[in-house]
Amino acid sequence: MIHLVEGDILLSTAHAIVQGVGINDSMDKGLALSLHNLYPAMHKDFHHWCHQNNPDAGEAWAWVSAEGKHVVNLITQENADSHDHRHGIATLGHVQHALKALAKIAVAEKFTSLALPRLATGVGGLEWADVLPLIEKKLGDLNIPVYVYETYHADKAAVEA
Repeated sequence: MIHLVEGDILLSTAHAIVQGVGINDSMDKGLALSLHNLYPAMHKDFHHWCHQNNPDAGEAWAWVSAEGKHVVNLITQENADSHDHRHGIATLGHVQHALKALAKIAVAEKFTSLALPRLATGVGGLEWADVLPLIEKKLGDLNIPVYVYETYHADKAAVEA
């Protein structure tokens, strides 16, 4: 079930927090920066995974902290150009494939709930009106609560039913 909520995704009680990133993303903006600051090991492990696996846009990578917090990184953007510090572009196709990968991870890991931001609409540059239907289509049948943080309010916990 998809639930549109308002609040700070970092305060979510969902089993896993999901974010959109690029391949070898520097995680220096938005939610990625906040998660990078909270979990520096995740950022390091993500880069190691990227170097080992050479992923393509549209893939997903799940990480769990020593404390048991799950973060799923959806590769919604092309490889970022590290020379000029620009972020790669997101496409609806990448988002669609990454959401499909997320659904598989959620089932395999037996996640009980997910929290997602407005994927690929910040740095990725996509329109929310185009992304939300993809989330509903790919995750709506998971039979777990999927909290989509439609509006960000710093330091405010969303009502997660």
